[in-house]
Amino acid sequence: MKNIRNKVQLIGNVGNTPKLEETKNGKKYVKLSIATNNTYTNKDGEKIKNTQWHPVMFWGKKAEIADKYILKGQEIYVEGSLNYRDYEDESGEKKYVFEIISSELLLLNN
Repeated sequence: MKNIRNKVQLIGNVGNTPKLEETKNGKKYVKLSIATNNTYTNKDGEKIKNTQWHPVMFWGKKAEIADKYILKGQEIYVEGSLNYRDYEDESGEKKYVFEIISSELLLLNN
């Protein structure tokens, strides 16, 4: 059990067109959402499709690649780690965010 890590692997469809942005410190990033679908059968025998949306962050060179090659609706594979953080919004209220920080990206279709 000593080798367990924070690792996430997803295959899903991109929900928004990537847009390359920059932090105040000049670091390039792209934030997008990936949809995954699960299907289950309810007690009445009906098939139910459940869509989950996962926020993914790409930094540096991966952000540039995501901006250049990823299209809305495209199926991609993402590997990375789950990151939790908090911040204060404009009104001073504390907000909590989770996101996947991508370490690997594979474009699966066009």
